[in-house]
Amino acid sequence: MQIFRSTADLVAPFTNACVTIGNFDGVHFGHQQLFRTVVEKARAIKGTSVAITFDPHPLQVLLPSGIKLISTCEQKVELIEMAGIDVLLIIPFTMEFAKTSAEEFVSHLLVQRLGVKELVIGYDYAFGKGRSGNIKFLQRQGQQFGFPVTVVDAYYLDGQLVSSTRIRELVRNGDMTGARDLLGRHYQIRGTVQVGKQRGGKVIGFPTANLKFNEEDLVPKHGVYVTQVICSGRGYGGILNIGYNPTFGEEQLVAETHIFNFNENIYGQPIKVNLLKFLRSEHKFSGAKELSEQIGKDVLVAKAILAGHQKELILSSNERFNR
Repeated sequence: MQIFRSTADLVAPFTNACVTIGNFDGVHFGHQQLFRTVVEKARAIKGTSVAITFDPHPLQVLLPSGIKLISTCEQKVELIEMAGIDVLLIIPFTMEFAKTSAEEFVSHLLVQRLGVKELVIGYDYAFGKGRSGNIKFLQRQGQQFGFPVTVVDAYYLDGQLVSSTRIRELVRNGDMTGARDLLGRHYQIRGTVQVGKQRGGKVIGFPTANLKFNEEDLVPKHGVYVTQVICSGRGYGGILNIGYNPTFGEEQLVAETHIFNFNENIYGQPIKVNLLKFLRSEHKFSGAKELSEQIGKDVLVAKAILAGHQKELILSSNERFNR
């Protein structure tokens, strides 16, 4: 997949460009229907499938409170590539770009720069200043410039609308099974392992790899989770605690992962953590001994759950499986 991170990087229009546009946060099943449609249409006319997205997410720029993202831009790029898209254009979203009119977006970017031959959009898509670029507008523009517009219907799973908003709710509630059903994969957090208090191994007996959350991160319900951990292309079982570690009076929100059958120094290295199941809420214990006993129980429960995911754990050694 070719990746362009600015419209200025576009040299010439693409051959028979079939284009889709969206924020694609999470790249869930609904988004995947869009990608499948645009790829099929591009193949039918021996053309190029093109996806346009934005970084940062427009709501992070336009709203003071921003938005909590399901996936990082890095993960979104990986998932879009897996969907079979030929070209990804990532437009830097700024307050200046937000002033772009819908007419200019179509005529200058879609028609002149990309050479759009067909446009595929979601049922609720709108763009441009004041969201004036709605479906009816795009259909009129398609008639004017000679490209058909295909509208992909809302996608429902077991009667439930698949949407980024719903997935965020599920993650905040700790419903990892529900989130997986709509995403088509486990919800994943990723980051670089930080040096923490180093209390896990020395005091409690369960060493942890610590990840810190950023302001824009979607933070799951605080508590303990069963996890799959991907480190250096290999998959491991584990348990994760998200919270403030009340037993020791910590004040910083952190994700602490104990990786099973693992004894390597990975400070400063990136890891990915798939959240499989919420086990229990965070709790303040009387001290290190009581906490250690509870973690021991959590580990036993987690290993029993992971026993049913052995095939996934083996596949997780394949980097593409975890994108």
